[in-house]
Amino acid sequence: MSPRVYTGLSRREHGEWLMGLTLGQTVSCLLLAIPVVTSLAAGNWQHSMLLLGICGAAAGLVVVPFRGRPAARWMLHWATHRVGALTGWSAWQSHIAAGEVLPPQEPDLPGALSRLSFVDGPTYKDHGRLCLVHDTADHQWTVVARLTHQGVGLASDDERETLAVRLGALLRGLAHHDTITRLSVYVRTAPDDGAAYETWRATHHRPDAPDLAVAVTDELRRTLAERGIRHEMFLAVSAPETALRGPAAAAGGGPDGRAHTLYRALDGVEDQLRGMGCTHVEWLDSPGLAAAVRSGFNPHATGEHPCWAAAGPTAAPPPAARSYTHDGFTSVTYAALPESGVLFGSLGSLVIPRTVGERRALAVHYEILPPHLARRAVRVERQRHALIRDIKTRRGFAVSAADQRAVREAYGDENAVAAGHAIVRYAAVVSVTVPADWEVEDHAARLENTATGRIRLLRLELAQDNAFVAACVPVGLGLPKLRWTRIRRAR
Repeated sequence: MSPRVYTGLSRREHGEWLMGLTLGQTVSCLLLAIPVVTSLAAGNWQHSMLLLGICGAAAGLVVVPFRGRPAARWMLHWATHRVGALTGWSAWQSHIAAGEVLPPQEPDLPGALSRLSFVDGPTYKDHGRLCLVHDTADHQWTVVARLTHQGVGLASDDERETLAVRLGALLRGLAHHDTITRLSVYVRTAPDDGAAYETWRATHHRPDAPDLAVAVTDELRRTLAERGIRHEMFLAVSAPETALRGPAAAAGGGPDGRAHTLYRALDGVEDQLRGMGCTHVEWLDSPGLAAAVRSGFNPHATGEHPCWAAAGPTAAPPPAARSYTHDGFTSVTYAALPESGVLFGSLGSLVIPRTVGERRALAVHYEILPPHLARRAVRVERQRHALIRDIKTRRGFAVSAADQRAVREAYGDENAVAAGHAIVRYAAVVSVTVPADWEVEDHAARLENTATGRIRLLRLELAQDNAFVAACVPVGLGLPKLRWTRIRRAR
């Protein structure tokens, strides 16, 4: 059996309608052309040339892409970024660092994290009281688990195929239940300094061990010391307020009612995770999640268990356009766009550190569309591609192979949804973090070189602080509503 290749992962939700333009860009260009055409019809040539220059420049700002965004949108984002930096709005300092005293359970987090509230839910099985993350902007409720996984680096093609099928089954099962709509998988890796191993060895060393065994162990330690990697893996499971409100009212209302409704869906998720190779699933309480957030900002804080008042960075200056500095570290974050197709697990090469002291992180966000939205999405996609093909045929334009393939894929998606499969919005972000006194551009270049030829990395400029949260902080934030998202079948 040949390995499954995931293709078409970089398609935008708002696809191209005419000459590579989206519907909004096409309408904007037509509106900008109206004054020019009207002036030409009136015979006012001088005025027409003036309008042509003005409207042509405006159309260029709408159409011409600049670093992944239309030029007009880039200019708007740059202006707001500069205003925030110059006025100090985007600078941040914790209350503790400023000498203020906060209650231990009051979160003190920067940027996009400031909209989150953290609530202790009721007891869940033997995991104790789980921490519920309430996104007050998107009205999402999230619980987070720390996963222990065997990895896929040494897995065979058949084993990867099995894992891919089970992942598709998990997403497809969630699509037919109205509770959980989003899964976010976070993987953080950093070179292991060996301190934990040395402590374990000092504790378990036996004086009467054979000399040969001791010599072999020492040789392995010296050989593997520079290649050891520490892994952290998290899963954020989110449900919208609209799905929880009704059942939560029957369960008593409030956060506890929403927690009970969300807990009912976790059993199925946990069973599926164990079938995908997770040997241990630990749903986090407040101290555990606070520690995961803290270690996201400070990779050296892995052994701490802070309260929420100390979970964030102590200080973060206004983020630069191309990087984000926090607690003595600097991070660069990219959106990963696997345009030519990827194998299951092939993104793992992006998170292998190349230098001691460097940390890499990868987050993959899935949002499962409800069946009625999935049917509407594939129907609109099929009608759009068929309409574009028919217009080109009637007008005498050549129908390219890409157009034909897009029509076939659109019909295939519609058939898959009709057969009970799910449509999943998909986004992946990858980040590299190094001490602030290092040259971060060198490490960013190494990350780009790792992806060369297989995956296109789009640097998320002017939004590095939010991008860092999406890649490194396991709270379920990161999937945009429209831009740079992927749609694929979950089988």
